[in-house]
Amino acid sequence: MPADHVDWLRREGRIVIVGASLAGLRAAETLRAEGFTGELTLIGDEPYEPYDRPPLSKSVLLGMASPRHTELPHRREIDAKWRLGVPATGLDLTAKRVRLADGDEVEYDRLLIATGVRARPWPKEDEARLDGVCLLRTRDDAADLYQRLKAGPRRVFIIGAGFAGSEVASACREMGLPVTVAERAGAPLVGALGGVIGAVAADLQTENGVDLRTRVTVTGLEGDSAGRVRAVHLSDESSVEADVVVVSLGSVRNTDWLTGSGLGAGPRGIACDAGCRAFDFRGIVTDDVFVAGDVARSPHALFGYQFLSLEHWGNAVSQAQTAAHNMICHGADRRPHLWMPAFWSSMFGVNIKSVGVPPMGDQIMITQGSLAERRFVGVYGHQGRMVAAVTFDNTRWLEFYQRQIERGAPFPVEFPTVDRRPEGRQPVDADFPDPSLPTHGPMVTLSGYSPADQQLLFHPARH
Repeated sequence: MPADHVDWLRREGRIVIVGASLAGLRAAETLRAEGFTGELTLIGDEPYEPYDRPPLSKSVLLGMASPRHTELPHRREIDAKWRLGVPATGLDLTAKRVRLADGDEVEYDRLLIATGVRARPWPKEDEARLDGVCLLRTRDDAADLYQRLKAGPRRVFIIGAGFAGSEVASACREMGLPVTVAERAGAPLVGALGGVIGAVAADLQTENGVDLRTRVTVTGLEGDSAGRVRAVHLSDESSVEADVVVVSLGSVRNTDWLTGSGLGAGPRGIACDAGCRAFDFRGIVTDDVFVAGDVARSPHALFGYQFLSLEHWGNAVSQAQTAAHNMICHGADRRPHLWMPAFWSSMFGVNIKSVGVPPMGDQIMITQGSLAERRFVGVYGHQGRMVAAVTFDNTRWLEFYQRQIERGAPFPVEFPTVDRRPEGRQPVDADFPDPSLPTHGPMVTLSGYSPADQQLLFHPARH
């Protein structure tokens, strides 16, 4: 291709972003900031411009923020055509067209897919339709659940004790509402942080008045004659009366619309290379389709080139900026996406933060503080090196451990620290559940090495 045509394609032409999301917006801003002057279209299935999701399970439920006022600020004018409230339903790679639910088609020269994830619904459709059975993913979900909690239900029942479910439980207790949480694993957060930390999270919930039920599954939701949910039935043959049920069973990646497109897309997301270019179903990289945000799965040099899917706010921003940069520059100027996974949450008065990929860890050491005091640093190791760290109310150490992970520091942790307690002198099994079993926790998915690999192996962990 002549250089002048490449130059034109860089600065002009048509770029379409499917996903009016955090990643979609930041990509659009980056495109304009780096000199793209062509036609820019953003397609979104919701009727709203991009908004911030983390507040939905925290401040919105507590009434401290309105779900209608969570729009993401625009960092610059993007001069884009918005197609909101119209989902994409198909992709023709050969003709370079995105098909929309209203029958329209949008042509592109380069495409960015940033369709994110949706909440996994309750699998029994008739029960899912009962009044009072709620999901929490969208702005409308949050507005609905807030009104239900504000009305003072007799009991809230939460299915799933990952970060989202635990944050909702925390909000309920802060509002003085009776709440029961059911989790199929042995403790909350085990898919994300393992059983050692899960035991701390379990104590945190029970001491704050949560009726925590572990190693159980929900077998059915019962409605009354008016179609309202009234009880939850469990696998231990017990039942709990509840008039609000929050289904928090993790996420589903929004790739259904790509079925038959020829891209390497499936339940684990869309495979892409380190420069955010999508692979086709044969594992061959494309050069005009890019991926960013929660829906992407890409290799990470720090973690053995495992393909990681990261449902993290910061990752969505960083990957979108990298993808946008690479879409409009020559090959030699492209750069890899190397963002360090990082996550935060707040529940029951405790601030939880992590860096790295905890579910990759086989062992954990408590290097600062104490589990009993719920103020500590836990460091995860895999094959003799540090791969992650988690802090409970102890964030001052996090930057230090991030640097250690980046340089491949050895594990077990060798250096002495001032406030290490006896429990931290030896590594112990991190106690993650079998990765082939579903658990509900934040969102790091270790999904193998090959973009064309069809084996479905989930290792969950959020935001």
